Amino acid sequence: MKDQKKYYSLYLDLRKKILSGEFASGEKLPSKRVMADIRGISLVTVEHAYTMLEEEGYIFSRERSGYFVSRIDGFLQTHEKTPYTPLKRIKEEYSEPKEDFEYSLWFKTIRKVISERDAELFVKAPSKGCVVLRNALVEYLYRYRGMTVDPNRIVIGSGAEQLYEIAVKLLGRDKVYGIEDPSYSQIRAVYLGAGAKICPLSFGNDGIESHALEENKFDVLHVTPFHSYPSGITTSIAKRYEYLHWAHQNKSYVIEDDFDSEFFMPGHPIEPLYSLDRSDSVIYINTFSKSLSHSMRMGYMILPESLLDEYEKTLGSFSCSVPVLDQYVLAEFIRSGSFERHLNRMRRKMKEKDANKKQKR
Repeated sequence: MKDQKKYYSLYLDLRKKILSGEFASGEKLPSKRVMADIRGISLVTVEHAYTMLEEEGYIFSRERSGYFVSRIDGFLQTHEKTPYTPLKRIKEEYSEPKEDFEYSLWFKTIRKVISERDAELFVKAPSKGCVVLRNALVEYLYRYRGMTVDPNRIVIGSGAEQLYEIAVKLLGRDKVYGIEDPSYSQIRAVYLGAGAKICPLSFGNDGIESHALEENKFDVLHVTPFHSYPSGITTSIAKRYEYLHWAHQNKSYVIEDDFDSEFFMPGHPIEPLYSLDRSDSVIYINTFSKSLSHSMRMGYMILPESLLDEYEKTLGSFSCSVPVLDQYVLAEFIRSGSFERHLNRMRRKMKEKDANKKQKR
């Protein structure tokens, strides 16, 4: 008698939801096993309720597909519906992906990693990120950028914004962060959102103007030496040394935002502040949003030796926010040479576009 009440109660509840439109025509019902788990009842009880609904025409079954709500609009027109507010849906938006990115190669890399790495992909990521990706970055930075990096100083994060936040956590919310004016709007937003203060620094034809640096109204300097946004200015070697001199003189840090540096034109990439630094004062940040895709929320920072202990103390107990699979795929993409071939192909296309523009002039 108890089981009969349970299955009949489930039958009445599901019928009510079907008549009210909460379960729409053609909608798939939860499987019998899932329904049993949700309601905390036996599988037999659910089978009885589903059988009753099917016999009465409220639902129908498809072999190996499950149970679906029948179309009973004519019946609903002659019966009063129970008030029901339909579930809200957000309209899906689709933005055009990068035409130059070889998605098939990326998906091929994903399949390779899944088949080869197996259980490794289900291990918790270390705080600084997976070793395989940090090692791949060391090799890539040396080959492509001429940068010598210790993998223990690399921290993987989910994009520039999270890496800015990590910098604030390490250096302190009580510090004033000097930023280029104008600069990328999210830099200002992240620092303010993290509870830090900012000091806009006037920006000239060769980076932050010297008088703004000399006034020294800030504690930490955030700069974009290569293709600063929105000005597009790349600083001279003299200005880059001026930034480093400021840090050395004030025993402080420079956050180097190197987001666009893979697309150097022409010739060789400019030396980043990180490579020029001799006083252990540069926090280097770069991401893959521009070089690969904005949807790939992955980036990395290289910490000065002097901040490693503070990192372990402040953030060492937290797991890396980037999914392990994504880290392994990117590592394989880099180690196979696919990333550098992609960058070289993009640079050639940029060079062709520049040549075409000059011809039109």
